[in-house]
Amino acid sequence: MLKKFFITCSGVDKNIINKCSDGEQNKYVGIGATVFFTAIMATIAGSYALYTVFDNVFIAIFFGLIWGLLIFNLDRFIVSTIKKQDSKWKEFLQASPRIALAVIIAIVISKPLELKLFEKEINQVLLTEKNQMTLDNKTQIAQQFSPEIAKINSEISNLKNEVHVKETETNTLYETYIAEAEGRKGTKLLGKGSVYKEKREKHDVALLALNQLKKENSEKVKNKELAIANLIENQKLTETKTQPIIANFDGLMARINALGKLPWLPSFFIFLLFLAIETSPIFAKLIAPKGEYDFKLEDEETAVKTWVKQQVQQREKMLQADIEISKKVYEGIATEEEMYAYKQKMARDLMKLQADSFYKKQQKML
Repeated sequence: MLKKFFITCSGVDKNIINKCSDGEQNKYVGIGATVFFTAIMATIAGSYALYTVFDNVFIAIFFGLIWGLLIFNLDRFIVSTIKKQDSKWKEFLQASPRIALAVIIAIVISKPLELKLFEKEINQVLLTEKNQMTLDNKTQIAQQFSPEIAKINSEISNLKNEVHVKETETNTLYETYIAEAEGRKGTKLLGKGSVYKEKREKHDVALLALNQLKKENSEKVKNKELAIANLIENQKLTETKTQPIIANFDGLMARINALGKLPWLPSFFIFLLFLAIETSPIFAKLIAPKGEYDFKLEDEETAVKTWVKQQVQQREKMLQADIEISKKVYEGIATEEEMYAYKQKMARDLMKLQADSFYKKQQKML
């Protein structure tokens, strides 16, 4: 049962291979087994690759099976269409497009399995990239909010500086009227005279203005600090919203790019392994000499070819004979007086009808 299944996988003609020896059948059993197990590997590779895309086991397995069946059909077609020739060079030319296709299939199959084999190393590369992306993301978001925050901080500094300037001015006026009372400056008269009262009034006015300015600027500073807090909150909220995008940066393309940053030699040897598996049936047929199956297949194909050629030649002869017979028949009819008279009468009647129709048409127009 298993032998028949692998023979089916090899794509040979069962009617012919069943008439061959066991040794010849075993050769194609091996080729069919290679085709089958390559399809199994393709199913596993395709399922894993699609799982990284859809993140759903059932969808991945379903499409992985379809992918495996597609590879199985391609491999079976490639092997079955290679026929033994009298010249090895002709055989190689015949197989070269199929070898190119096998190389492409080997790359497609091996890449997802490489992703699975080097999963831990790929995760480390992705972690490094995610950390760097997180830092870059924070920097980019900060660039959106930093100018506004810096502007508000500058306005707060101006408000505080305005209070400081007014406070310094008020303190100066305070020192002036105190020095006047103590007789150290101004009139240098000890006591609270008229000059003292005048300077004291200036100080009191400045102090009231300072207190009012402190109250107003304090309210303004409080509002601006609240605006800064809102901007910082929005900045953190934006970072929180964008972080899941970075966290989910582990799709198929990201993993393939991460794989490309790892040392190439192990990945290359895995590719060579699958290339050898994929092309082994082709090279097995190319290297092996013509066997019993090849001779019997060639015998049947040439028999059909000869039969078709005979049928074509017979039809050509029949057509040529029919042409000759028809030519002789019509040549004989052309010389008969009865046929000539009948044709002449029909032509005369036709010309009369044409003349009558033309006359009636002209009459209507007038």
